[in-house]
Amino acid sequence: MNTKLKGYLLAACAAATYGMNPLFALPLYENGLDTFSVLFLRYLTALPIVAIMLKARGRGLNIGRRNTFLSLIMGVLMASSSISLFMSYLYMNAGIASTLLFIYPVMVALIMALFFKERLSLLLVLCLLLTATGIGILIKGSDGAVLSLTGVLLVMTSSLTYAIYIVSINQSSLRSVATLQVTFFVLLVGTIIFFICTGCGQNLILPDKWWLWLCVVALALFPTVISFLCTTTAIQYVGSTPTAILGALEPVTAIFFGITIFNEILTWHDIVGIVLIITAVTIVVADSHLTRKLTNIRRLFPRIKKQK
Repeated sequence: MNTKLKGYLLAACAAATYGMNPLFALPLYENGLDTFSVLFLRYLTALPIVAIMLKARGRGLNIGRRNTFLSLIMGVLMASSSISLFMSYLYMNAGIASTLLFIYPVMVALIMALFFKERLSLLLVLCLLLTATGIGILIKGSDGAVLSLTGVLLVMTSSLTYAIYIVSINQSSLRSVATLQVTFFVLLVGTIIFFICTGCGQNLILPDKWWLWLCVVALALFPTVISFLCTTTAIQYVGSTPTAILGALEPVTAIFFGITIFNEILTWHDIVGIVLIITAVTIVVADSHLTRKLTNIRRLFPRIKKQK
């Protein structure tokens, strides 16, 4: 198996495993656990796994005072994104929530254009319009029913905080720090925040069935640790752009499990909205490659000189 094929398979695996969030979170909700209990158990379980990975790679936790402070801020952003996403599952179908979350690459492009003077291309503007149309279609269903405004705002908050997280990592000194080290501090901060949100453990709800504990372990392992590892390795093999494009499998995976396991209903009206959003985001992520391909095609046709 060549390197590129490995990279594409790992990127697909990363996206698919991240899309498993609802698969393991919803059973915990249905059996009495609240958002903060689920997230605390998820982060707490993932933390020692990342610590073992750090130890295995011979890396320590000393990243400097400034980088430690920045990592703490990243932890707050990621915790906010996780809280918003997991709370949105209480107000709408997990598949729809995962699709709305997938607009974060568009938000990244907007933030870079507004605050870091990156060029806002006509193609990106078109994609923003496609995204807005797709969201509008999803918000108002084919039967006239409107998605919960609270749920939509929660997903938008999750997407925005994740976009800010990505931009902050890339635009700060953390970009030169090993990703595992940053991830450890992010998980640590999230664990502390969720512990506080449970009333320092007083309101913590623990699973009362053995198979629910398996859901907790799976939640920490698949959409957290495995997804992270596959994403990192895929970027090394094929680059960030193809990896991000294959991120379209995240909402597809969530929708698949939502329909097959949780009996969620997906109408053709919903499919149109989902396709518009995924198409728009994929074009944004592939913008530079698409522009290069169009330029190469244009070069195949030489300009005809006007005769005097």
